[in-house]
Amino acid sequence: MSMYEFTMSLRVRHPTIDPVRVTQALGIEPQHSWRAGEKRSDPAGRRLESAHHDSYWMSNLLEAPSLSGGEFSVETLLEQALARFRRSQPFFEDLRADSGVAELDVILFARENFRLELSLDSLAALHRLGLTVTFEVRLVSPSTSMPAEA
Repeated sequence: MSMYEFTMSLRVRHPTIDPVRVTQALGIEPQHSWRAGEKRSDPAGRRLESAHHDSYWMSNLLEAPSLSGGEFSVETLLEQALARFRRSQPFFEDLRADSGVAELDVILFARENFRLELSLDSLAALHRLGLTVTFEVRLVSPSTSMPAEA
């Protein structure tokens, strides 16, 4: 089996929702969030004149990019996340009904070909929760070392 590194995060966008409500509904602290109408900030943290048009909330589901192998893969982490989010299904339903979007964002770092296989159960759970999944594949140069398997 080819090894790859990956990250996974949950992102929520909504026209007006308070990000605190997202945190309460999901029981996860965000790494980034803002509410529609709040002033934007530059990378140094200085307030800008413009304001955010939509509310945004994002949380990494992994602390750092992780190396696949053994029992740890995109598929297993996805199944774990979906099981965790099942209790928040009413929140996701309300979010969608109110023009919001929730997505699992998966970034894959690969050096060679590999395969992902999403089970019918995972796909059905994504549908029930109304979650979109995005996959971004980034090629890693052969000269770039991937961490050794733990």
